Amino acid sequence: MDHNKIIELTNVSRTYSMGKFGVAALRSVSLTVAPGEFTAIMGPSGSGKSTLLHLLGFLDRPDSGRYALNGKDTTTLDEGRLASLRNNMIGFVFQQFHLLPRISALENTELPLVYAGKRHLKEKAAQRLKEVGLADRMTHRSNELSGGEQQRVAIARALINDPPIILADEPTGNLDSKSQNEIMDILVALNRRGKTIIMVTHEEEVAEYARRVIRMRDGKIISDEVKTPGNKGEKLPAVLRQEDAPLTEYTGRGRADLGDHFRQAFWSIFSHKMRSALSMLGILIGVAAVIAMLALGEGAKESISQTLASLGSNLLTLRPGSQKLHGVAMDSGSVTRITLGDVDAVAKLDNVKRVSPSVQGRAQAVYLNRNWSTQVQGAGVNYAEMRASVPTVGRFFTEDEIRSRQRVALIGTTVARELFGDNDPLEAMIKMNRINFKVIGVLPSKGANMWRDQDDVVIIPVSTAMYRMLGKQYVDSVDIEVSGPSFMDGTEKAIRDLIKKRHRLTKENDDSFEVRNMADIQASLAKTTETMTWLLGSIAGISLLVGGIGIMNIMLVSVTERTREIGLRKAIGARGSDIMTQFLIESVVMTFTGGAIGVMFGAGIAAAMSAAAGWAVRVSMASVLLATLFSIAVGMIFGLWPARQAARLDPITALRYE
Repeated sequence: MDHNKIIELTNVSRTYSMGKFGVAALRSVSLTVAPGEFTAIMGPSGSGKSTLLHLLGFLDRPDSGRYALNGKDTTTLDEGRLASLRNNMIGFVFQQFHLLPRISALENTELPLVYAGKRHLKEKAAQRLKEVGLADRMTHRSNELSGGEQQRVAIARALINDPPIILADEPTGNLDSKSQNEIMDILVALNRRGKTIIMVTHEEEVAEYARRVIRMRDGKIISDEVKTPGNKGEKLPAVLRQEDAPLTEYTGRGRADLGDHFRQAFWSIFSHKMRSALSMLGILIGVAAVIAMLALGEGAKESISQTLASLGSNLLTLRPGSQKLHGVAMDSGSVTRITLGDVDAVAKLDNVKRVSPSVQGRAQAVYLNRNWSTQVQGAGVNYAEMRASVPTVGRFFTEDEIRSRQRVALIGTTVARELFGDNDPLEAMIKMNRINFKVIGVLPSKGANMWRDQDDVVIIPVSTAMYRMLGKQYVDSVDIEVSGPSFMDGTEKAIRDLIKKRHRLTKENDDSFEVRNMADIQASLAKTTETMTWLLGSIAGISLLVGGIGIMNIMLVSVTERTREIGLRKAIGARGSDIMTQFLIESVVMTFTGGAIGVMFGAGIAAAMSAAAGWAVRVSMASVLLATLFSIAVGMIFGLWPARQAARLDPITALRYE
């Protein structure tokens, strides 16, 4: 390696496309810079001086030619290694300062440490700010600093990783004369300490601070003058022997860690509260809709499950049917009437576990000065187990009470409330159709289904209902519990054959009774509920999808809004992967936060629906987990494109964005 050359350009050219035409910004430029030099590059606008500086700082790439840094060819390096060079070997001082708003001078100075993986050395930032005379302004935000102070912060940021080369692009262009002199004095002091300074300027009085002045025109170097002490030498630094200049070798070590990416993402989110709130709003609404709709669906499933439980499991129901005579339907039971003898015969069939005959009617129940019109049902002793009707208070009637036609009754919770209020109904006497009945139990609450209030019922022994109260000789239906689901079809056929045989039915009237399979009804209800749940979930999912598209739109706007910030981060050493990771984290954090708030809102909406409309709702952990994971997935999927767009931005193009 030639220690007399820290920078060597050989026949470097750069052409920019302007529509169908190309504009040559640099034309076969060759240049060497020795360690410790203070060089000024001058020329009119469009001469190529800024393009040359950007190529030296790896913010842009040459179309042709060779660029060697410390003797190493850099023209074939990938973006990651170029980012490390910008972070470790080059310090940038821009005319526009390019400080991040809403954070302090100290935090702006620390930024290159983040991308060097050296954030633990953040005390260096305070030291650098002290060196540029800002010890008392460290905690002030950039918009609270004067132009000269902002440029000092930029210089402190450029020095934080102790790079051997400082590139300054019109460092005093936006400053008053006093601030200009202060900034140039700082650059002179840095050169005396061995820093190689390359500065672009169009002001002769600023160029006087440099030892070497390169003049450009039309993309070419037209003069290269090395000053000697005596040429206005009062402003020139003392000659620095080149062998004393530090030559930092590129190692390529150091990367931002995940914790730093999270800190940068949180800074961005909290620095732009309105933008972040709008991003989260779409996800919040979507997740709240998912939670509320799934809670409604789960509640419906639970209600139907309770209804199915009240219907019993593995049940067949035998009912008298209506025969059709010459195409005209006859009254139900006009041909085949089910007797208690039929019930006993069915009970003896194989795989029949239990049977319970049933008759129905209505009566006016009276207790003291209260009365209530309710349904009366006569049932067998097995009804309690088969129909999930074991009383919560009291007992069910016995076989002996059925045989002796006892006047005992079990009442539903609705009847208990209407007749007894808060009083204990056990052992009380109620009157139905002028017949006194003793209350021996209260049935469990089953709620209302789509047909009727299941708790508005009085159950009495079937024999009492038939012969003492309703005057019926035949039963209205028979519930039959089968030993297992695999025996349902066979038992149903056996019952049909038995009834046909006992009632001597022919083919002409074998449709005068029916056997209903309650499992089919249960399956149909379960399927309907499942379909409804999926429908509600799909509608809510669409809301979440729309929220995700909103996130993507906001993030794309954010990329455009923060183009200069992205250019700055790349200029101080951020890789494309660093930018992409930060934007993805921002997107995921916003969607996760919106999702978490949405879960709470959704649960509140579900509770409000339950209170206002009396709907059964149930917020399950599965729905909460699903909505949360889905919101994170939405953040990653819809944040990926904006993150990739941000990562692909060219640093110099981003810095120049208006």
